[in-house]
Amino acid sequence: MKKYSDRDSLIQSGRLRIGCTAALSALLLLLLNACGSSSHDSPTASQNSTAAQACTALSGQSVGSAHFVTSLVAASGDVPLYCKVQGKIGPSLNFEMRLPDQWNGRLHYIGGGGYNGSIPPLTGPDAHSRLPLVALKRGFVTIASDSGHQGSSVDASFALNDPVAAELYGSLSVPTVMASAVKAIAAAYGAPPVKSYFEGCSNGGREALMSVQRFPNLFDGVIARAPGYNAVGFIGHFNLTAKLLAAPGGMLNAAKIGLLADRVRKACDGLDGIRDGIVSNPAACTPALVNYPALRCGGGVDSGDSCLSDAQLAVVNAWTSDVNWAGSPTFRNAGWSLSGNEDAPGVWDAWLTGYGDVTHSARFLLQDTTIKNLMARDPKVNSLQYAPYDQNTNQLFALGVLSDATNPDISPFIANGGKLILWQGASDPALSTHSTIEYYKHLRDAVGATKADAAAKLYFAPGVGHCAGGPGADAVDLLAALDDWSSKGSAPGTLTSTKWDAATGAVALSMPLCQYPLYPRYTGPVGDAAAAKLAAHFTCSAP
Repeated sequence: MKKYSDRDSLIQSGRLRIGCTAALSALLLLLLNACGSSSHDSPTASQNSTAAQACTALSGQSVGSAHFVTSLVAASGDVPLYCKVQGKIGPSLNFEMRLPDQWNGRLHYIGGGGYNGSIPPLTGPDAHSRLPLVALKRGFVTIASDSGHQGSSVDASFALNDPVAAELYGSLSVPTVMASAVKAIAAAYGAPPVKSYFEGCSNGGREALMSVQRFPNLFDGVIARAPGYNAVGFIGHFNLTAKLLAAPGGMLNAAKIGLLADRVRKACDGLDGIRDGIVSNPAACTPALVNYPALRCGGGVDSGDSCLSDAQLAVVNAWTSDVNWAGSPTFRNAGWSLSGNEDAPGVWDAWLTGYGDVTHSARFLLQDTTIKNLMARDPKVNSLQYAPYDQNTNQLFALGVLSDATNPDISPFIANGGKLILWQGASDPALSTHSTIEYYKHLRDAVGATKADAAAKLYFAPGVGHCAGGPGADAVDLLAALDDWSSKGSAPGTLTSTKWDAATGAVALSMPLCQYPLYPRYTGPVGDAAAAKLAAHFTCSAP
């Protein structure tokens, strides 16, 4: 059980060892307040407080550095009765706690996406956005923040002239919020959390690994989904592919993306024992087997939708190739595999090509705002003409210090009993699965295989896109697995993923979620479409 008492114990335990020694004077004042206790008397409450009683206990109160406004939210549909606690720290760090009617003694902090800028809602339309609701229904206190600024998740302009906001986004918002939130929970329920967990995807996955690496005593367990841990590396990769797509003849339309995806499926879909539109054995789907250069148009000149021009093949080559910047071993990004799901809605169209206009793609928008506000530090810069990407090594290093969570040595986290689950969709168009594998392998090298096996697990979900979506099974209860592991010592093995039918709410597909490097191989009856949608007919196998 974590001990949360006063500023000194937090600093000594390492929870705020970076935040409370920040060089920026404004940030230092903010975090010292976050580390300290309130000048108000803390309200008291019973450990068995209801949501209504918790709301009353915190209403209008200041706890730590946060001031709270509360409201009781009635049960509605799938959402249970809870107390919404809106907190504010300093001028611009906003967060929200949802206090359940029957608390299970645990805390669940959900990370943000992109450049954050808003508080993730309690629930949403897909498996990933429903994670806070899953936790609340189970009795967890859930927490989410905007990381210290307000704006679009693809806008980094907050960091241009506000170093405090930049540092909060980079690494300090989570420990700052936790310093006040834990005290508030104790005030509301009469006791601090017995277990505290962090879960996030994409930038939230980066925040997860940042917490593990820089604040190893802050959480008992962490779930890093599709972690964008190597910002310098993947932003450079985004910039590279955007330039190639914007070059004359470089854009791939829907038909050409489908042509490429179909070639991958024809070569690799059956390598997992069944042709179901999902390439579940990516290790066997080698570049030589796919041989996408065979799609080249005669003479390399675009001659229609049945081939790829040289300019279009250059995009695919860049997609699958590793990149390194400034000669640094950490400023790199591993290339993406061709998954066979490039033509699935929300994959290449949304992330890479922007539905025919690269400037509308998510990857373009993220690299563009990063280059403008964190590298060139000039909003007027045209990112498509910013070349070379690593022209200013000082800014590259500054971005790495701010945003990268590349340190593989998580020994302090492991020594504190911490548990880490890494998860990613195998068809993720935003972040490379190979980069996630690289981090996992470096982690094993840094701490040793025995310690790594006892504290870290890696899973890939075949056919799943970025955080959710795609034809694969994208919903898996990692929080329950983490809690069992941290609370009972029951390490997760093979788990089960599901895909829900949006119209009926029924399970449309279930698949085993295998620990890397295993993959789900179909072992059920041949030609049985119903059996092919049940996890029981798959076996986790070595590639």
